[in-house]
Amino acid sequence: MPRRRTSSSASSTAPSAAPRNRTPQPVRVRRRSFGDFVKAFLAFVVLLVLVVGVPLALATQIGWPLPDGAPGLDWLQREITVKTFLNILTVVVWFAWAQFTACVLVEVKAALSGVGVPGRVPGSGPSQLLARQLVAALLLVGATAASLTPGLSQLGQSMEGNQKPSVAAAQQTPGIFAQQQEQAAGTASALAEQAGQAAARADGGSAAHGDTKYYRIQPPEGRHHDSLWEIADRHLGDGRRYKEIFELNKDRVQPDGSKLSEASLIRPGWIMEMPGDARGGELVEMPDEAPNVSEQVRQQISDYARTGDHAQGGGGSGAQGGGSGAHGGGDNAQVSLPEQRPAPATPATPAPSAGQEHAATPAAADHSFGLPEALLTAPLLAAGLLGALGRRRRQALWQSALGSVGGRRGMEPPTPTGDAQDVQDALLVGADPEGVRLLDRALRGLAAALTAESRPLPVVYAAWMGGNGDLHLQLAQPAGKPPAPWQLGQDQTFWMLARADAERYEDADTAAPYPGLVSLGTMDDSRLLLNLESVPGIVSLGGTEADRTAVFASVAAELATNGWSDRMTITLVGFGEDLTPLAPNRIRHLDGFEDLFETMSAETRQRRGALGAAGHDSVLTGRTGPAQHTRWAPHLVLLATQPSDEDALRLAELAADAGRLGIGYLVGTEGNDLPGAAWEMRITGEGKLLAPLLGLELEAQTLPAAQRRAVVELFTDADPEHGPGGSDRPGGASGTANTPPFLVDISEQGRPAVYARLVGSYEIIGLDAPDDDRSALLHEALALLLLHREGVHPRVLSSALWPRGVTADVRDALLERLRAWLGTDPDGTPRLATDATGRLTLAKSVVSDLDVLRSLYYEATQGRGVGSRQVRGRLLTDALVLVRGPLLADRPEGRYRWLTHEIIDAQLPLLVADTGLALSEFHLEKDRAEKAIEALNAALRTAPADERLWHELLRATHATGDPDRLRALAADLVGRSGARGVPPRTEALLDELLPTWRDGVAAAG
Repeated sequence: MPRRRTSSSASSTAPSAAPRNRTPQPVRVRRRSFGDFVKAFLAFVVLLVLVVGVPLALATQIGWPLPDGAPGLDWLQREITVKTFLNILTVVVWFAWAQFTACVLVEVKAALSGVGVPGRVPGSGPSQLLARQLVAALLLVGATAASLTPGLSQLGQSMEGNQKPSVAAAQQTPGIFAQQQEQAAGTASALAEQAGQAAARADGGSAAHGDTKYYRIQPPEGRHHDSLWEIADRHLGDGRRYKEIFELNKDRVQPDGSKLSEASLIRPGWIMEMPGDARGGELVEMPDEAPNVSEQVRQQISDYARTGDHAQGGGGSGAQGGGSGAHGGGDNAQVSLPEQRPAPATPATPAPSAGQEHAATPAAADHSFGLPEALLTAPLLAAGLLGALGRRRRQALWQSALGSVGGRRGMEPPTPTGDAQDVQDALLVGADPEGVRLLDRALRGLAAALTAESRPLPVVYAAWMGGNGDLHLQLAQPAGKPPAPWQLGQDQTFWMLARADAERYEDADTAAPYPGLVSLGTMDDSRLLLNLESVPGIVSLGGTEADRTAVFASVAAELATNGWSDRMTITLVGFGEDLTPLAPNRIRHLDGFEDLFETMSAETRQRRGALGAAGHDSVLTGRTGPAQHTRWAPHLVLLATQPSDEDALRLAELAADAGRLGIGYLVGTEGNDLPGAAWEMRITGEGKLLAPLLGLELEAQTLPAAQRRAVVELFTDADPEHGPGGSDRPGGASGTANTPPFLVDISEQGRPAVYARLVGSYEIIGLDAPDDDRSALLHEALALLLLHREGVHPRVLSSALWPRGVTADVRDALLERLRAWLGTDPDGTPRLATDATGRLTLAKSVVSDLDVLRSLYYEATQGRGVGSRQVRGRLLTDALVLVRGPLLADRPEGRYRWLTHEIIDAQLPLLVADTGLALSEFHLEKDRAEKAIEALNAALRTAPADERLWHELLRATHATGDPDRLRALAADLVGRSGARGVPPRTEALLDELLPTWRDGVAAAG
C-alpha cells in the first residue's frame, strides 16, 4: 500500500489537482432535427414488431408448440418430422423474444428513472445492447438529457465495458521517515474528469428528483463503522454509487466544524446529503420532516441543507472549503483518491477517537450507553485485556476448587458493577481476538520461514494493520525479497501480507519475533504498531501529564497482555504502580530514576556480554535457532516523568545501544528537546498523537485514568487472594462468594414459564418455535442472556451475535423479535426488559437448567440441606440428574464464539464435580460405596479431567473391598495419564490404597 498523508496535512500543504469550485456552465440544448424524429419513428416500429409482432405471429401462425399433456416413453422413439423441428425452433424463438422483452423493460425503467447503470439481464449481451439503442433513440425525442440513462453516451461500447466502473484507487499506507510519493499527471487528470462526471450526475440527479434527503452517520457498533460504500449500498442499491454521496458533500462544513475530504474518512454525527433517489426509511431524513430525531439534530440537518451547490446557486461544493485548491502550483498537487472496494466484510472506516462519538450530538451519545470509547476503539488492547482477565478468573476458579485459597470450593466470580461493568462491556464489544490471532500467526510464520531459509530476522520499526486486514511491516532497511506468501510493499522497506494469506497460517512452534510491537493509534484506516525495542535510542512523548499518562497506561496494558509475545519485562517509573495486577510476572514498578539507572546499567552490561558470548550481533539473531525459546526477551522501560538534564544525558548514553540489545525506552517530557531522543512524539488535548519528523498524525490510543482504575478493579476482583471474599478481606472464608448470581424457587410453586436446557443439547420448553430464518439468532441471544442474569448491554449482545459488526437498526429489530418471542407474564410484565443502566435483563419466570443446578447445589450445601441430611441427599441427586453433557453440546459450527470470552466452560465442570463429590460423601457416610461410585462416574462424564473425582473414585472403589476392581481402575487411570505420567498426588494415593499398582503397570508395559 503506498503511503498517504492525513487529510489535515494534505489539505494544508497541497492543493487538489481537481478544481474545488465548480463554476456553473450554460447548458447547450441540442435542437431536435428531422433525422431524430425519423430515428425515433423507426425505433418505435422495430420495437413494436419485435415486442408485439413476434408473439402475435407465433400465436396465430404456429400456435402453442409444447404438447398438451405429459409425453410418454414412446415419445423418445418417434421419428423427428418437420413439424417436430418447427416446434423446437418455435420454443427457441419464444425464449429469445422473452429475453429481448426483459431487456427492453430493464432499459426503459433505467432510462425513465435516470438512476444508475441499467441492470444486466443474464446471457443477453447483444440483445440488451440492441434494446438500449432502440429505447434511447425512441426517448431522444421526448426526454431531456438529464433524464436519459447514464450509459447513453457509451452505446457503442460492449456490455462488459458498461458494467465496469472506471475507478482510480490508490490504497496507501503511511510510512515512517517517508515522504509522499509524487502522483502521476495522468492519474490527476483522470481524477479530475471523474470528479466532474460524478458532480454532473449528482447535480442532475438532485434536480431531477426534487426531494433532497439527508443521512446522519451512525455511531460505531463494536468493530463495525459506517462507510460511504455501505450507505450507498443500503439506500441507493449500489455501493459503487458512494462517489455520488462524496461529491455532494465534500468540503462542506459538518456540525463538528470539520469537513469531508476523503471518502474513507467519515465521523459519527456528520450529515450527508443524499441523491434524490435514496430510499431506506427513517435513516434517510429530510430537514423539515424528521420526527424520529431530536430537535438539535433536526436543526443541524437544516443548517447543513443551507450549504452546498444547491443552496449557493450551483457554486460548487468548494464554496466554503475550496480554499485549499486555490493555492500553490500544479507541480506540488496532492491527489487523494477514494478507495474503491467491494462491500466489506470488516468495514474499513476508521474508528472515531476517544470521546468523538459523544461529542458529535446527544443523539449519537444515546447509542453508546456510556461505554468508554477509549476501549471501544482499541481492538488489540481490548482483546489482550479480555484474554488475560479470562485466564485470571479461570485460575481463581481452580485455586478455589482445590482449596488452596481460604478453603473455599466452587467460588462464583464477582459480578462487576459501575465503571468496572462498563469497562468489561467495552472490552467485549471492542475486542478483536481474530485480529490478534492473525497478527501472531503471521509474525511467527514469517520467523519460521526465514529460519528455514537460514536468513536473519530484519529490523522492523513499525507494523501497519490496514482496515481490510492486510499487514505491512516497515523495515529499518531493505532486506531482500520476503519469503512467500509475504510480498514486497510500496518499496524495498515494506513487506506486506494479505489477510487471505495470513488466514492460511497455522500455529508455528517458534519464538515471537517482534514482541515489542505496541499500538499507538490510527491514521486513516490503518493502525500503527511501533516496535519499541528496535528504536535506535529513546522515544520521547510530550504533552500534558494527564494526556501522557493515558498513552503510557495504554502502552503498558497492551504490552502486558498482548497475544503476539512470549515473555518480556515492563518497567514502569513515575506511574503505573496500580497496573501490576494486570501481569505480575511482566510488570514491575520502580520508585525513581536512580533505581532505574542502576537496574538498567547492570542489564545492559549483561546483555552485551551474552550477545558477544553467543556470537550474535543483535537479539533478533538470537530469536532464531535452537535457543530461541530460552532467551532474548525484550525489556521495555516506560518513564512517565521527565528526567533532569543530567539524568537525561545518562539515560541517552545508556540507550545508545538499546535497539541492538532488545531494550526500549519511552520517556515522557514537557518539551521537545530530550537528549538522545531518536523519535519525538506529542499528544494533544484533542487526542492526536503527532510526530512531524516522522510524518505521523494519529488518533491516539489511550487509557484514561477512570478506565485504568476500572480495568485494574476487574483484575483485582478476579484474584482469589485480594478480590471480594479473598483471604485478606474480612469474611474471606464465608459463603458469600458461593452464592449464585440468580437463585431459583425450586419448590412446586416456582415452576417457570420458560425453561431452557443448556447443559447438554439446547432445548426450550414453553415457547413456540420461531421462524427458521431467525431461529438460530434468537436462540443464541436467549442463551447469552440466560448465562448473564445480571444483564447484557445491547452492544455486547450485537457484538456477540455479529462479531464482524452490524448496524443499530438490525440489532434493534432482533431485540423486538426476541421480546415478541418471549412474550409477557400473566400480569403483563415483559419477560425481556431493560434496566436503569440500559442493559437487557430476563424476568424470573425465564429459567435455565444451569440456574436450577446452581440453586440446588447452593440449597444442599448452604441452605436447607445443611440442617437435614435427607433434604441434602435429595437435592444433590436432583442436581446431578440435570447434567446431560457439556454446555450447549449441539451448538452450530461457527456460532456461539462469544463463549471463548466466558468462564462458564470452566465453571460448569467444577460445579458438576463439586456436586458429585458432595453426593459421594453423602453416600459414603452410610457405607453405600456403589451409590458413591455411581455419582462420581456421572460427574466424570462432564468433568473427566478433575483430579478430585478420580481420587474419590479410588477411595470409593477401595471401600468396596474388591482388589481386582481397584487394580483395574488404577490401570485405567494410568492409561488416561498418557506420556505425562500419573500426577504426584494421585501417585501418592495409589501407593496408599494399592501398593502393588506399579507391578501391574510394569506387566502391562
